[in-house]
Amino acid sequence: MVKNKPKYHIITFGCQGNKSDSERLAALLDGMGMAETGEAAEADLIVMNSCSVRQSAEDRVFGKLKVFRKLREANPNLVIAVTGCLPGRDRDRKIRAKMPEADLYFPIRDMVQMPKWLSGLRPDLFPQGDGLDGDYLKIEPRHAPGSQAFVTIQNGCNQYCTYCVVPYGRGPESNRPVADIMGEIRGLAERGVVEITLLGQVVNAFRAPDPESFSKGNPYRDHYAALLWEVNRIPGIRRLHWTAAHPRFMTDEVIDALTLPKQLNYLHLPVQSGSNEVLKRMNRKYTRDQYLDILRKVKEKRPGIALGTDIIVGFCGETEADFEDTLSLYREADFDISYNARYSPRSGTLSHKLFRDDVSREVKKERWERLQGLMGEIVLKKNQEYLGKTVEVLVDERGDGWCGGNSREMKRVRFACDRDLNGQVVRVEIGRALEWMLFGKMVDPDPQTPSLRETYA
Repeated sequence: MVKNKPKYHIITFGCQGNKSDSERLAALLDGMGMAETGEAAEADLIVMNSCSVRQSAEDRVFGKLKVFRKLREANPNLVIAVTGCLPGRDRDRKIRAKMPEADLYFPIRDMVQMPKWLSGLRPDLFPQGDGLDGDYLKIEPRHAPGSQAFVTIQNGCNQYCTYCVVPYGRGPESNRPVADIMGEIRGLAERGVVEITLLGQVVNAFRAPDPESFSKGNPYRDHYAALLWEVNRIPGIRRLHWTAAHPRFMTDEVIDALTLPKQLNYLHLPVQSGSNEVLKRMNRKYTRDQYLDILRKVKEKRPGIALGTDIIVGFCGETEADFEDTLSLYREADFDISYNARYSPRSGTLSHKLFRDDVSREVKKERWERLQGLMGEIVLKKNQEYLGKTVEVLVDERGDGWCGGNSREMKRVRFACDRDLNGQVVRVEIGRALEWMLFGKMVDPDPQTPSLRETYA
């Protein structure tokens, strides 16, 4: 009689880096002879890959544990694991004490020990195994099917922004070898992936542990710019994106690399605040003017580039004048998009130890809404410039009579289509522009192809 494979279910919270980590986790469990299930109720092992950037992210983990407590009543042998940034920053184990349901609780870098831990917990279900040696980033991830893929090049962070848990949750910065990164991307290209997103907490601070792996003809000395040049040479890769950059490491060579042919016409560069006083308390290590000077250089090198950023409102001590500085910087930078967050104090961070969270919840909400409103006004105006223009779109979704995807400016685009175009790069003429969606008509020799301006009017 063939024994059924034990089943696992992974739940991923947070950023693209966590999603990439979960792909490695899935590959590890597959290698143990397990099978993935999309239903938590069917699983013998549930793993939550947690985010700790805000309290709301941690609260979702506790909410799920309450649900899994009921699943364990039906399946007493269910193994529940919590990994990710939350265990990584829980140095005094106070958070762990609130999770009696969790059988395993470990930072993501310790996933290599799961074969040993699982066989110790359930030897009847999980085969006897030893922990793996070395860095978990050596595990080849099980990338999801499709034309796009995330590739982690770096883990951890050395910047210690006062509000951020990442240096505690993920540890100090470590960079993958160039040879490993290039091998992974070549394999993805052979599988049909056409768009790569390079991931790192401070991605442009990348420093190769094996600089001898760069090609002799590589024109750049900055290791990150040199890596971008190498990826641009891989056949089959058509589009390259990266996140998240830090202004401190936007060197002239990295800015120059924005002109490489496969680079998307988009840069995401977090600013966090437009006030020098707030930036100083955040330990961001640059001023407002220095940030704007970087954007000036970027726009001179690549005119028309779309810009994104991250902003925190309501940080400790933020006055109305400080917030007005953020609004004025936003207007001057002319961002296409901003991911705006209300400050959430995190235990263990420097801001939690040094400063008082003295901006009320109501004021944070009001400032967030004003910033969101400004963003909507600016992007709607900027998007009108696309009317009548043709953009290149990588198709990643299909609905009833339409397809959608991102342009090279990371604008969301929909157009009428009568066939599955997923994974294809097509040209779309824009006929209608809203804040968060451009509508158009695929450039096609068939004049009968309907326009979304007509279809969605």
